Amino acid sequence: MNYRILQKKVLIPGQTTLLVIEAPHVAKKAKPGNFVILRTSEKGERVPLTIADCDPDAGTVTIVFLVVGKSTAELNTLEEGQHLADFCGPLGKATHIEKQGTVICVGGGTGVAAMHHIAKGHAAAGNHVVAIVGARNKDLLLFCNELGSFCPEVLIATDDGSRGHHGFVTDVLKQRLEEDKDVTEVVAIGPVPMMEAVTKVTKPFGVKTTVSLNSIMVDGIGMCGACRCTVGGQTKFACVDGPEFDGQQVDFAELRLRLAQFRPQEQESMALFQHKCQCGEGK
Repeated sequence: MNYRILQKKVLIPGQTTLLVIEAPHVAKKAKPGNFVILRTSEKGERVPLTIADCDPDAGTVTIVFLVVGKSTAELNTLEEGQHLADFCGPLGKATHIEKQGTVICVGGGTGVAAMHHIAKGHAAAGNHVVAIVGARNKDLLLFCNELGSFCPEVLIATDDGSRGHHGFVTDVLKQRLEEDKDVTEVVAIGPVPMMEAVTKVTKPFGVKTTVSLNSIMVDGIGMCGACRCTVGGQTKFACVDGPEFDGQQVDFAELRLRLAQFRPQEQESMALFQHKCQCGEGK
């Protein structure tokens, strides 16, 4: 089956890109929280990416990725009209969504894309969704307008104060929890330090906190073991048992070590890819 790129949009030049992929069988079954695995070519690496949005009627799935290594750099070279070799999904356990009242969805970096799909699901279920979006500066903010189309409240925090609250998303979250005692759940997706900080903020309030560990997935089917994590004292695999877990139960110290485990190999692969591009050898 051909997985054609219908739309390519550079969200942050040199960093973050959005692709709309023609994949009707995936779009038909995809739920918030699910992810896909793609390959750019027959010899390409399997890349797991959380679904940012889908349109079952149009048969499309939207993904957003950060260019951080060889495979995502290679993916970023593809243009509209070109095809992916593979686009497998939906995978992982979908987000548990039910009508429950006020839900706060916190997103940072490219995690905002996955948060967008989950927030949209909560809104469709009839929940009052408060979106909190953070970035280093206003130029790095993602999906604020899209979230505003269905979230009654979109709160923004930037490290440099160029837009919204001058500070971190956790500052905004803490203030909101202090003012609103009816919050039933907090969902946090983004960099591991951000998600850990969110769990520290929510713990005194006793609010259910869900985090997504999609950033540690590698093969996406539980075979490689690279996404092992400890949740509630038990070993879990993010790709098959998650990627979402109770944030208060996650061993974040172990998670940080897991994220750094393959960094030397990733850097070596990226350097080789850049050298080939500079030499005009292509992929």
